[in-house]
Amino acid sequence: MARRAPSRVVMVGTSMHTRGGISAVVASYRRAGLFSRWPIDYVASHRDGSRAAKLACAVRGLATLVWLTLRHPHALLHVHVASRASFWRKCAFMTLAHAVGWRVVLHMHGGGFARFYEESGPRRQALIRHFLDRADRIVVVSESWATWLMRATSNRRVTCIPNAVDPRPARAVPREPGLVVFAGHCSAGKGIFDLLEAAHLVRAQVPQLRVECAGDGDLAKVARYAIALDLGTRVSLHGWLDHARTQELLDRAAVFVLPSYAEALPLSLLEAMAAGCPVIATRVGGMPDVITDEVDGLLVPAGNPEALAAAISRVLREPAFARSLGNAARETIANRYSAERSLERLEQLYAGLGVRREALRKVASARTLQEIS
Repeated sequence: MARRAPSRVVMVGTSMHTRGGISAVVASYRRAGLFSRWPIDYVASHRDGSRAAKLACAVRGLATLVWLTLRHPHALLHVHVASRASFWRKCAFMTLAHAVGWRVVLHMHGGGFARFYEESGPRRQALIRHFLDRADRIVVVSESWATWLMRATSNRRVTCIPNAVDPRPARAVPREPGLVVFAGHCSAGKGIFDLLEAAHLVRAQVPQLRVECAGDGDLAKVARYAIALDLGTRVSLHGWLDHARTQELLDRAAVFVLPSYAEALPLSLLEAMAAGCPVIATRVGGMPDVITDEVDGLLVPAGNPEALAAAISRVLREPAFARSLGNAARETIANRYSAERSLERLEQLYAGLGVRREALRKVASARTLQEIS
């Protein structure tokens, strides 16, 4: 017997008051108007804080989902997952949704899922495949990830919906010469130490070189490494910045650098490109899907500070080339990664899974994001 059409969407992910990629993606959906156009309840399953606080958030989120299944026998679960703890935590939510007959959209984030799967034992791999195989739709953020999924699961209901950002108008304010910006978790996996080594190599060629980092992590360790490379006065660690302050930093940057070892499709990269900032990234994950090398950005191998230094030096020492990269990057975002384009694909997915249009009409007037916890 065919299942009845979902009366609403229940979205599960990181608390909107928590830092991280998933909350940033959901925030971009909110700014673009998704929650004002569709009947969506947002359930937080994770938050910043102690282990006890995180556990309490997960338990409250699961209890909330139980309550919603009683109120809405026919709904669609849109669950945002990353690797490791994020995936295992969401298994409980997906199990409940499957048990009551809800449709499930499994939306995958983060760049480490393939490694997470490959490092899991046979039993855990079978469990991961179980949830991948049963999803009504799997959403990925890059075509390279879709290709990997074709090997990991028999489920062919895979849809690529890239992360999206708001287009930015061109700014007449000149960028600060020598300013290199990094935004993300300050860790080895994000390439922060490779960036510092590259800066050490470039500083003789670019005397005004400075590095400003926005993001949390082991900042004390990063600061010590900068001092060991005699970069102490050239490196500023701002910690986590809100969206507005990050945008201001990107508007000042001479170049944005993201030398990660694994990525899906990072919003920080898209936001830098939307701001018209020249970008340098590594050839990992979905970043080569976005950047055409030497057209709207530069691509370098991961774990190669020398190649990274050469790319940074080129952008900082060739202003005309840098402007060309920045202008092309803005065009790439406007043409392929605008919030409007991504939301159109997501809304087509919701409609294709039968979310009721009458429910849509009831909420279309003034509904905004509701986080239930």
